[in-house]
Amino acid sequence: MPDDETQTQTLNRGGAARTPVGPPPPQLSGAAEAPAPWLLRLIAVGLVLAALNLRPAITSLGALLEEVREGLHMSGSVAGVLTSVPPLCFAVFGVMAPRLARRFGAGAVVCAGMVAIAAGLVIRPYIGSTAGFLAASALALMGIAVSNILMPVIVKRWFPDRVGTMTGLYSMALALGTALAAAVTVPLTGVMGGDWQSGLAVWAGLAALAVLPWIVLVRDRTPAPGQPAPARSGAASGPSASVSGRAAGAPGPASASGPAEAPALRITRSRTAWGLACFFGLQATAAYITMGWMPQIFRDAGVSAGTAGVLLAVTMAMGVPLAFVIPRVAARLKQQGPIVVVLGLCGLIGYGGLYLAPAAGAWAWALLLGVANCAFPLALTMIGMRTRTGAGVVRLSAFAQSTGYLLSIPGPLLVGVLYQHSGGWGLPIVLMAGLMIPQMVAGVLAGRDRTIEDEC
Repeated sequence: MPDDETQTQTLNRGGAARTPVGPPPPQLSGAAEAPAPWLLRLIAVGLVLAALNLRPAITSLGALLEEVREGLHMSGSVAGVLTSVPPLCFAVFGVMAPRLARRFGAGAVVCAGMVAIAAGLVIRPYIGSTAGFLAASALALMGIAVSNILMPVIVKRWFPDRVGTMTGLYSMALALGTALAAAVTVPLTGVMGGDWQSGLAVWAGLAALAVLPWIVLVRDRTPAPGQPAPARSGAASGPSASVSGRAAGAPGPASASGPAEAPALRITRSRTAWGLACFFGLQATAAYITMGWMPQIFRDAGVSAGTAGVLLAVTMAMGVPLAFVIPRVAARLKQQGPIVVVLGLCGLIGYGGLYLAPAAGAWAWALLLGVANCAFPLALTMIGMRTRTGAGVVRLSAFAQSTGYLLSIPGPLLVGVLYQHSGGWGLPIVLMAGLMIPQMVAGVLAGRDRTIEDEC
């Protein structure tokens, strides 16, 4: 698999006459040869702040799920619906992200996404009904969905020669935000008088802070890698235009007569694409079951609410170092199947422990399930390794994530139904463990040394 620099050279191959059209990025003027350093630093801060906000809406709710259920008089089945809302929103709204980015610019969409997260988080605790709570949650999750899809696009757009480093940076920030919300939501709620509404609403402040760095990119319309440049009546010329093309990492038009377009990929013909979509969906199923239900499993086993939240935080915090290590190890291997199997075995042992001794070995099971949940950064890494072109990355990412999130919707809901009707956690945990087997099979299939361009 070629490294980032080789991929960038491949994308830009084709001659000096490839001058992109469209307005230059806001920081470029005159004969500037690169984005201003201060702007790149601001975008890096924006990436970190945005990533910190991509999971607290979910893990803060998991830590207080029992209080929310009692406050809104939810049944176990309705709570299962609530824990299924994140993957549903990610599947539905994630599909919209590339189109919105082409229309308004990726930076503007991420900025709007942070606004939606802040609004949803501040509204949902105080709306006073289950339907309203679900609707406000969906608003926040819509912002998370589009931002989640566009993070790799922003990285490729502004840091084409540091894709691996910046991806690791925002992946660690995402894991940190996930763990932080799980760990401190219950203590914060206690500090604020035990009011679960305030404990959930406090995370809107972090989302509001994340809006600020993205305001500078609201007017940026430079196309993402693999996307055609927007049509204009006249082609832009001069150093600024050509620098814009280099900064985007996107191919420009081959001539004035029209853009050079890559052959369309029929991605549904690729077994690798389907394997990756199934792997992504099954790991997402495990992740959202964990974030939504694991604190309740521990609480029902006799663990205190605060400790249950910390255990979830430990599970999520495992992704902070491993999100940086696993992609680097995976990139050095021709086949990623062995990593898939190791992560799956950790999950099987962790679920076995939850079934047999949930309280006695709680810390060990939390650590093992945290390792298993690191299938997410592995899936993102394989998306880049299973393609040869920028257009292929965009298509495979959209297909694998959208299809995968659709596949993950029934899992958390089914766990809630089984929990309510069986009166315990035995059957739900057996289901969670059973899903690890097809996850490993799909991951081994997706991890083979081939690209989707060879199969489509």
